[in-house]
Amino acid sequence: MSRDKASTMDTDLQKVFGNPVPELYEAASGHDAPPALARALELRSFLALTEEQVARVRDRVHADMDPERDMGELSADRLRFDAQWLEAALEARDGYRAALGELLRTMPPPDRQGRPVRTAQLRATATLPPSAAPAPQRAGAARSRRP
Repeated sequence: MSRDKASTMDTDLQKVFGNPVPELYEAASGHDAPPALARALELRSFLALTEEQVARVRDRVHADMDPERDMGELSADRLRFDAQWLEAALEARDGYRAALGELLRTMPPPDRQGRPVRTAQLRATATLPPSAAPAPQRAGAARSRRP
């Protein structure tokens, strides 16, 4: 994916995992890589790609609005399309940033990753009051008909 492109969250990834992004990609390719690292790098790749799209649209709009450009070349339709494209790319970028930020905030600390978590098995017990329990049927007893 977008390993070579920088993202705005690379510093956060480096703080959490303790290594530069290229080394994190290398570590994630190992068979014993923590699942959180693989997920974080996947989100980071999507983020880097989306940020590249935002930059492309921004640069295109800046070029279209260059004061040296002929005003006859301006197109409201083209600018409207670029605005829609930019809105979609910014929304995607914000979503990836939020997802990656949430993952980095909620994942276990690096020294505890990969350890199995033990949970206690809770058992629910309840007793019914005597009036709620059905009466056992007696062998040979006649059943009464219900209306």
